[in-house]
Amino acid sequence: MSEMILQVNHLSKSFGKHEVLKDIDFTVNKGDVISVIGASGSGKSTLLRCINLLETPTSGEILYHGTNVADRKVKAHEYRSHVGMVFQSFNLFNNMTVLQNCMIGQVKVLRRSKAEAKEKALYFLEKVGMLPYINAKPRQISGGQKQRVAIARALAMDPEVLLFDEPTSALDPEMVGEVLTVMQNLAQEGMTMLVVTHEMAFARDVSNRVVFMANGVICEQGSPEDVFGNPQRQETKDFLTRFRNA
Repeated sequence: MSEMILQVNHLSKSFGKHEVLKDIDFTVNKGDVISVIGASGSGKSTLLRCINLLETPTSGEILYHGTNVADRKVKAHEYRSHVGMVFQSFNLFNNMTVLQNCMIGQVKVLRRSKAEAKEKALYFLEKVGMLPYINAKPRQISGGQKQRVAIARALAMDPEVLLFDEPTSALDPEMVGEVLTVMQNLAQEGMTMLVVTHEMAFARDVSNRVVFMANGVICEQGSPEDVFGNPQRQETKDFLTRFRNA
C-alpha cells in the first residue's frame, strides 16, 4: 500500500457568488503521477492553487500527512517547501541569474548556507540541462529554458510533491518537448507529481492516474487506460473527442 501524502476532502472554493470548485475529493500517494485534464475554466488551476495555499479554500480539508494545512495556524511557506509548484509563467526573478534564482528559496526558507544551496542548485540545473546558463538572466534565455530553470528551482527545495500548473501552455510548440522530457524523466525517477495539463499524450503515457474535471467537479478519474480508452461519462467522451479532432 502506497503512503498517502495528500488527501483532499470536500474541498470547495468560491470567488464571491461564483463557485469554482465544488466538493472535491481525491488523494495523492507517494510516487503518483496524476494528470488533471479538462476544458479551460473547469477549476483545474484553482484546485492546484488551493493545494499550494495560494488560494484559501472556502470549505473542506487539505491533509498533508494527516495534518489539515488549510488551517490558518499552518505556516504556508513551510508547507510549500514540501509541496512545490511550477507555474505556467515561470515566475523567475528577472534581476537574478539562473543560479541565484535556484538558490534564494533554499537560503531564505530552508536556511541553507550559500555553499550548500549552490551545490544543490548546480546539481538540479545540470539535471534539467541548464548548467551552461547559470550566469544568464531570465531575459537572455528561451521560454523552454526558463521553465526548466523553474523546475530545477522547485526541485532544489527537496519537495515531496511537485505541482505543475499547465507548465507548457506559455511555450512555443518547439519548446514544449524539452520541458515534457524533463517531467517524464522525473516521473520515471519516482517523483510524486500533480500536473494540470493540456498535453494529452503526457497524460496518457506518463501518468498512472488521470483526473477529468468539468464545471468545478471531478467528473471521472482512473487509470489512463480507463479514462482515455473507456470513458464512462458523456462529458469525458465529449472532451476527448474535441481533443482528438483539434
